[in-house]
Amino acid sequence: MRASLIQLAVSDAEPAAERRARAAALVRAQDGADLVVLPELWPVGGFAYDAWSDGAEPLDGPTAETMSAAARAVGCWLHAGSIVERDPDGPIYNTSLLFAPDGELVRTYRKIHRFGFDAGEAVVMGAGQEIVTADAGFATLGLATCYDLRFPELFRALLDADAELLVIPAAWPARRAEHWNLLARARAVEEQAYVLACNTAGTHGGVEQAGRSLVVDPWGRVLAEAGPDEQVLTVEFDPAEVAKCRAEFPVHRDRLLGIPAPVQR
Repeated sequence: MRASLIQLAVSDAEPAAERRARAAALVRAQDGADLVVLPELWPVGGFAYDAWSDGAEPLDGPTAETMSAAARAVGCWLHAGSIVERDPDGPIYNTSLLFAPDGELVRTYRKIHRFGFDAGEAVVMGAGQEIVTADAGFATLGLATCYDLRFPELFRALLDADAELLVIPAAWPARRAEHWNLLARARAVEEQAYVLACNTAGTHGGVEQAGRSLVVDPWGRVLAEAGPDEQVLTVEFDPAEVAKCRAEFPVHRDRLLGIPAPVQR
């Protein structure tokens, strides 16, 4: 299969409508891709806290509408990164959108672990509650977002839900770029799964982004890695390598701790 990670540059100077159109054009250019991935909170910026309320939108808002059309045009699975979701009956959420090749929004994932400690996302946004997977035909996708990478129990729950490809959009800062690479590889090795980690480039909210999106195979090998600037990272790999890895090195059968979590399917 072929996957394309669009490491989009996000800046405070570019209006959201223009960035939305630019992102859609980049998605449409990925002819032949089976899966395309965008970063976290790219319409508004992952650190642009002051813009979140005004930039919040519903699940049928302009970003979803634009991304649905782009997925349909390419005929690919599209993980459209995440948006600031405006829930009319609750708080705002950091919500990922997954579209099928026909443009249908088939899954949403509200980020469970909110970054910021006593500021930003941790106090402004609501927390997700559900483990989310999706059967894309070529593999079962497990959804997580950015800061989630630091919590291995989430990825063990995704393993228990049969995830084979872990798709992780992010707005990860440059000052912790080494953590980004290390944790992405660790999650791949722990779960014996592919990790497709798509970060932002540029600077927004005064925070320089790391870029360095990467694809890691179930053995922990980096198949492709981007630089710090805007880039489309395209890689071909065989999803069957997951089953092969798990059969050749059956570490998971020696697990003694952990209880599978409820799953949204």
